[in-house]
Amino acid sequence: MVSAAFELKTKFKTYNQMNENINKSALFNGSCFALITTAFTFSIRAGILPQLGEQFGLSAEQLGFINSMWFLGFPIAMIIGGLVYHTFGPKRIMLVALVCHTLGILLTIFAGGYSTLLISTLFIGIGNGCTEAACNPMIADMYSGVKMQKMLSRFHMWFPGGILIGSLISLAMTKLGFGWQAQMWVTLIPTVIYAVLFFGKTFPKSQIEEATSLANNFKAMLSPVFIFLFFAMALTAISEFGPNQWVSIILVASGAEPLLILALTFGIAAIGRYFAGPIVAALGQTGVLLGGAILTAIGIYLFSTVTGPAVYFAAIIFALGICYFWPVMIGSVAHRVPKSSALGMSVVGGVGMFSTAIFQPIIGGWIDSARVANSSKGLTADALELATGQDTLMKMLTFPIILIVLFTIFFFWQKSSKRITESEMTMAVH
Repeated sequence: MVSAAFELKTKFKTYNQMNENINKSALFNGSCFALITTAFTFSIRAGILPQLGEQFGLSAEQLGFINSMWFLGFPIAMIIGGLVYHTFGPKRIMLVALVCHTLGILLTIFAGGYSTLLISTLFIGIGNGCTEAACNPMIADMYSGVKMQKMLSRFHMWFPGGILIGSLISLAMTKLGFGWQAQMWVTLIPTVIYAVLFFGKTFPKSQIEEATSLANNFKAMLSPVFIFLFFAMALTAISEFGPNQWVSIILVASGAEPLLILALTFGIAAIGRYFAGPIVAALGQTGVLLGGAILTAIGIYLFSTVTGPAVYFAAIIFALGICYFWPVMIGSVAHRVPKSSALGMSVVGGVGMFSTAIFQPIIGGWIDSARVANSSKGLTADALELATGQDTLMKMLTFPIILIVLFTIFFFWQKSSKRITESEMTMAVH
């Protein structure tokens, strides 16, 4: 025990010496602005889709393929970035992100048609994936324990926060008569800011020496905990993005404004992630995940049963449920399977995006089937849309219900496991 404590103390002393010149504030703020760029490319591009379709004569299917490039580039870049994180380095990965973001945005602004928009969106997706691949492990290397989870959550608050801001900007600019090119120029603002914040900075080294070996990364990823988190991430991601992606269709006849539901959800998620530190400290990662699954299930159930102003209450419950899923899942990989390192975090994040892409046509099929079934019952107009949305939401309820079972198992499994806690780590160091 004494030798283990001495070895741990030596490792952390070496780590602190390597990273003593790190400007954590600049690197963290740069990471946040990079994620705001990601969020803007999601929300502002969504806002200008009708204008793109009108100007270039694109069908809905073609617009769908353009959007799919965003989801395709994201996980590919995340996984490749995780593989080369320790050899290529986070600084160079963020340089690739900067180049891809800039190219993607400019190619969109000066696009001549369908092909250019496909390529530009792929570049943007790659830039977004590089951002996640570099910033998640970088933040995990700069902080530890509960502080690490708090900072990861504050980093990830800028995805829903950025989507909320970007959506409002796009809506306002459209109402004021600004074209889609002007709106895309706005996405360059956070891009320039993160480039300035990262310029000339020293990036951190890994806290755990063994984590720099790909062989050790893959070995760690074969552990039961990592495999569990891998499959759970697929369900947490679709529980979060499924209802949000289809909100304008499934809640169109609910008596509430779908865009306000979306804004309310992302606004609460952003605030919740900012204050994640005390929540995670009090409940632990496993408690937060289990509680999130329960609240998500309640929120989706309410969406499928209530109408009118009560839908906004359902949105609050749903937002509180999903707001911690993504950062706490990434943080769980960093904390519970540290030797999987950047690769582990990137793979888990990647499977979340792949899951979202895979389930989209499945959910679309549920909507089509429900519409046909309810139409055969004689329902029309708003009554038909309301019943269709509610039937689809009841099917979506399956995802968080499975998560409740999985995270209940995970809660007791991890509670009984013997791990070095943060307090023990501190005692060993001191």
